[in-house]
Amino acid sequence: MGTVYLIGAGPGDPGLLTVKAREVLETADVLIYDYLANSEFLSYAKPDAEILYVGKKGGDHTLPQDKINELIIEKAREGRSIARLKGGDPYVFGRGGEEAEELVAAGIDFEVVPGITAGVAAAAYAGIPVTHRDFTTSVCFITGHEDPTKEKSGHNWAVYAKSTSTLVFYMGVKNLPMIAENLIKNGRDPETPVSLVRWGTRCTQQSFVSTLDKVADEAERLGFKAPSIIIVGGVCSLHDKLGWFEKKPMLGKGVIVTRAREQASGLVSTLGKLGACVHEFPTISIEPMADYEPVEKAILSLAAYDWLIFTSVNGVKYFWQQLDEIGLDSRILGGLEIAAIGPATADALREKGIKPDFVPEKYVAEGVVEGLLEKGIKGKKVLIPRALVAREVLPNELEKAGAQVEVLPVYETRLSNNDPEPIRAALKSGEIDYLSFTSSSTVQNFFELISAEEFKQYKDSVKIACIGPITAKTLGEYGFSPDVQPEDYTIPALVDELVADSAK
Repeated sequence: MGTVYLIGAGPGDPGLLTVKAREVLETADVLIYDYLANSEFLSYAKPDAEILYVGKKGGDHTLPQDKINELIIEKAREGRSIARLKGGDPYVFGRGGEEAEELVAAGIDFEVVPGITAGVAAAAYAGIPVTHRDFTTSVCFITGHEDPTKEKSGHNWAVYAKSTSTLVFYMGVKNLPMIAENLIKNGRDPETPVSLVRWGTRCTQQSFVSTLDKVADEAERLGFKAPSIIIVGGVCSLHDKLGWFEKKPMLGKGVIVTRAREQASGLVSTLGKLGACVHEFPTISIEPMADYEPVEKAILSLAAYDWLIFTSVNGVKYFWQQLDEIGLDSRILGGLEIAAIGPATADALREKGIKPDFVPEKYVAEGVVEGLLEKGIKGKKVLIPRALVAREVLPNELEKAGAQVEVLPVYETRLSNNDPEPIRAALKSGEIDYLSFTSSSTVQNFFELISAEEFKQYKDSVKIACIGPITAKTLGEYGFSPDVQPEDYTIPALVDELVADSAK
């Protein structure tokens, strides 16, 4: 028998997943997940894990609950470790208790990994503390959607109406008129503040505050649908004062990030912290070289060179991997002058204990050439560890300046095999506001996966952001021009321009 872990995934913000939950996801043999569990969590699964979706959305059940129970038991009986991932907390309207009972009956070991429930987290992200001593000392979690097969309702509307507790209704947006009516009919003040929070803690979060007698009409006017929680009580009056999440400058803005996955984490994280809905679509994959013998020969001959020029973080990464492979370290670079084409590459070198001798003011090959000319590159022997295929401006211009240049491929870039269909769907549904490019190759590969002709239909609705003029020039070859382009050719500058543009 395997062990089943009933895991609470939290309300949606991937940062709210617990450390223990992630540890289980990283080691489980089978991952069974729900509609409300953020799909980003699937990336934590080990490569050979079996991943099964059993979500329920608005009454559309991929699998009914009894079949989900059978599936969990079946997989556990195969002797495998099962991560049962559920939105929120498994024991707060997550039917985790029912699944646990089935596991006990089947004689299968299980553990519960609690998660942060939406009734607390979504409220907090909307600026509503569910308890506050100026308003209430208790909170009551209530289902807004009872089991329709029950003979008698479990609700005691008279108690709810007279309670001083904050009332938090889950899964109740369809029944909002009935909920408001029953509370008022049983004595709750019609002027009681009420808030709805939709997609709480996610980049698509929306919320508003109304009063008990008007909230149903307001929700209908604003188009609020599931998944939403309903909060009833005086604490809702703090929504505007304490709200913080919906003030994020890029909240809800859909941004496609086309950088290689190895490089994209910083950009993805920064945009996410600003509230953007980031759609990762790596158009490039970074791959090692098939043969590293030329790299090893060059490393062993470093004493013959005057300058070592790195043009990317990946160049640093793969060069150092080969240093380590042959039992060497940074000490072999003693006597060499070292240049980095930009601040990110310079930081990668500093992490290796190397302070670059030269970083240009303009972070493109042309800027490097200009600066190195001033440093007297003429007659010097230069080694450039870089991608197998890259722009030839730097080596060509250095050679024109009288340098002896050797290009050393230490990795190669290839067209990613990512499925473009999710991005197509997001474009069609209007979820995308920006398409970002950070190199010429991201442009070329994007239009390999989604043709320029196809993308033209979104020209008026999706803005294109380019990191610099070289990337913009490549974009122009496909018939487009950038809407957003920073003066400094760096990721932080690109993000600043996106923030400024989204505020317009």
